[in-house]
Amino acid sequence: MPETPFLQVRGVSAFYGAIQALHDISLDVPQGSIVALLGSNGAGKSTTLNAVSRLIEASGGDIVFDGGSIRRLHSDEIVRRGLVQVPEGRQVFKDMSVRENLELGAFLRRGRREVAEDFERVCTMFPRLGERAEQRASTLSGGEQQMLAIARALMARPRMILLDEPSMGLSPLLVEQIFEIIQRLNREQGLTILLVEQDVRLALQISSYAYILENGEISLHGPSDQLSNDPAVRRAYLGM
Repeated sequence: MPETPFLQVRGVSAFYGAIQALHDISLDVPQGSIVALLGSNGAGKSTTLNAVSRLIEASGGDIVFDGGSIRRLHSDEIVRRGLVQVPEGRQVFKDMSVRENLELGAFLRRGRREVAEDFERVCTMFPRLGERAEQRASTLSGGEQQMLAIARALMARPRMILLDEPSMGLSPLLVEQIFEIIQRLNREQGLTILLVEQDVRLALQISSYAYILENGEISLHGPSDQLSNDPAVRRAYLGM
């Protein structure tokens, strides 16, 4: 891994009340890469993303983004620095239109012309959203809502996104489409991505490096192609 990663998580712990969910987590995400964070349900994957985004309070350690500590910043300040989370479960505003959802993604930005240009850009990237711009988000399919959640994050002009379970609840065909979009964002726009994903096989295919969490601790990490061939990983996560 490079000496100065874009995102550095150093010795971070986190609690939900008296329950410790993360134990001294450390990981690196190089700029321009896709890094996967894998593990079973309840392992602490989403908690890690929430700690980075300051949706929950990290206990101890530090979180450094682009050379500066963000551990004590508010969530909106973290977004302003270019780090945006796409939460699990397609959390779009279902009573609002597609257009309104996308505009909310740019709520911290001031340049109206640039926001309008970015709206057109994401609608070109996600044509179905452009076609349904005036429809309520509740009328979209699950796959379209996931596209909307990603597109809304892009309206903030992020330099890095935290993607939490983008394939959850989607058909195999839609999962393939979403993963193609993730790869395009990384390849064509140079977007840095930390990916939490239940489909371990797909995550290892598109990422360059991966970490495996067990019970709130990093149990294994390494280049994704090596982990794909690790006997323990194949038995536990790939059904081999």
